[in-house]
Amino acid sequence: MKRHLASLLALSASACTLGPRNPLPPVTLPPVTAPQAFAPAQGPDQVTRPMPVPAEWWRSFGSGDLDALVAEALTHATDIAVADATLRQAQEQAAGTAGTALPQIDGSYQAQRARVSRALSPAVTDSNQYLYTLHTAQVTVSYNPDLFGGTRAHIRSTRAAADVARHKLDAARTTVIATLVQAVIQRAALADQIAAGQTSVAVNRDILATFLRRQQLGAVGAADIATQQAALATAQSALPALIRAEAHQRVVIGTLIGRAAGTPLPTLPALSALTLPHDLPLLLPSDLVARRPDVGAARAQLEGAAADVGVAIAARLPAIQLSAQAGGTAQHVFDMFQSGNPFWALLGGVTQPIFHAGTLRHQQHAAEAALDGAKAQYRATVLQAFGDVSDALTGLRADADALDAAARAGDASARALTFIHRQLELGDVGTLALLNATGTAAQARSLVIQARAARLTDTVALFQAAGGGVAVQ
Repeated sequence: MKRHLASLLALSASACTLGPRNPLPPVTLPPVTAPQAFAPAQGPDQVTRPMPVPAEWWRSFGSGDLDALVAEALTHATDIAVADATLRQAQEQAAGTAGTALPQIDGSYQAQRARVSRALSPAVTDSNQYLYTLHTAQVTVSYNPDLFGGTRAHIRSTRAAADVARHKLDAARTTVIATLVQAVIQRAALADQIAAGQTSVAVNRDILATFLRRQQLGAVGAADIATQQAALATAQSALPALIRAEAHQRVVIGTLIGRAAGTPLPTLPALSALTLPHDLPLLLPSDLVARRPDVGAARAQLEGAAADVGVAIAARLPAIQLSAQAGGTAQHVFDMFQSGNPFWALLGGVTQPIFHAGTLRHQQHAAEAALDGAKAQYRATVLQAFGDVSDALTGLRADADALDAAARAGDASARALTFIHRQLELGDVGTLALLNATGTAAQARSLVIQARAARLTDTVALFQAAGGGVAVQ
């Protein structure tokens, strides 16, 4: 029996593993992008160059207040906490599954108090004793040799699930940080737009006051007053939407750092306090695929699906079960292992599925279909990664052009509004020209703010598209 057991163990150790071993599908890589420069005439320039993505890339914006917000989010963000718990669960499940490849040992003790009928043969040596107690202690060793690699495939599947959870935790950190930084930028831009809107309201109110003084002199009529009152009301009506949007960004920031709505927030940086990073990462396509956490999760998911195919194949093949038992039984506890009382047994068996009404075959086909789906998902994730980087670079290029145009418009509209004010003081300006000048100046100020915020936001998008930094707490 021992010789047969050793042979089976050797056969199991040398058994082949079922299922695809290299399931990654080929993906066509895009051409390598050359370094680019984004240098608007009226703003800081940026360049992309081959460089590693900084682990704490948000520090390149040069704001201590932003750094403090990110640190708080990494500690208290619920999305990160959920992903971390999921990872720990998957790791424990993978570790537990790995134990199934080793022999299992169990110990048991049982005490039985019984009375038997006189007509029955007693289970004790004294034939006149019908009431007795039996003590039984035994150890059971069981082992299922992994002859066709089904257990190893199952272990690979659970380890792949743990890898998926690990990459998703990295993705959660990257997403939380990027979302927080973008929310801070948007809030700061909205605060500047609110200030610009308040300036526009003040300008229109001053113009209305001037018109009212001139009306008393008979220089303007009621139509001019009504027109300017409408312009003032229009400028005032733009503020509530901006205030609401700014308040919403505060709620988003509070949620990301684990604070309830209405709770006081830490100091939030102004738009002018955020420095536009000069050096931006430019990764090779192969490096991008290796860095992105979503690509890593898709790759691990694919490896797990390939292992599940091996599990399904092994389920259709013979399975061997080995077990051994040893123990002792006696009426007294200390007599269980006395001469004649110990017992032992060796058991071996093999099970071959014969007829399951096609269940096992369909389960294998389902696993193969899941593998095909995982391959398609992997390709889609890789292509999305390339698309995200391309979109971010295009956005940065367009943002630089937009900032140039907005800055020129802002300068021209400010000069025009200064001239209009002088003419207004001299009484030599029409209502239409005044309305056009004030409206254009307000719009130009808003466009400049939006262009500056867009450059910061698309810079965040590029860091995120490049895989982001992984800040492990």
